[in-house]
Amino acid sequence: ACSPHETQLKLGDLIEISRFGYEHWAIYVGNGYVVHLAPPSEVAGASVSSIMSIVAERAIVKKELLSVVAGGDRYRVNNKHDDKYDPLPPNKIVQQAEKMVGKEVPYSLTSDNCEHFVNTLRYGVSRSDQVTDTLTAIGTATVVLGVFGLIGMAVARSKREKQ
Repeated sequence: ACSPHETQLKLGDLIEISRFGYEHWAIYVGNGYVVHLAPPSEVAGASVSSIMSIVAERAIVKKELLSVVAGGDRYRVNNKHDDKYDPLPPNKIVQQAEKMVGKEVPYSLTSDNCEHFVNTLRYGVSRSDQVTDTLTAIGTATVVLGVFGLIGMAVARSKREKQ
């Protein structure tokens, strides 16, 4: 019993699931199943805060029904790097994903998260735009605050010199 949503899914598709405050990523392997990197917070259930996954530094590769992984959350196919990178053949993507199921792997919010995992499987390239965008935003904020700090110091210095 596939939802009409699921009939459009193709093997090796990247699935972006909108969670509260972040995106979770999975890769479609057929028959309604996805393979995804489940941080300990996802494995333990929603009662454990997602902060735990940041601290734990380990994750488990799981194969589950997309309907279970998504729960009530919205999801969509998002093969967003197909214009930049050639996807590997779908059967190879699925084969590699299936091989990983059950393995415990390093997990890091910035270098080994669920988005890096699916991009590596689909394109052979490890990247996460969530991390890049966040780091860019933090970098920009730091630069802006730094500039204001310098202006503030210059104003304070000129006031002192006038006295």
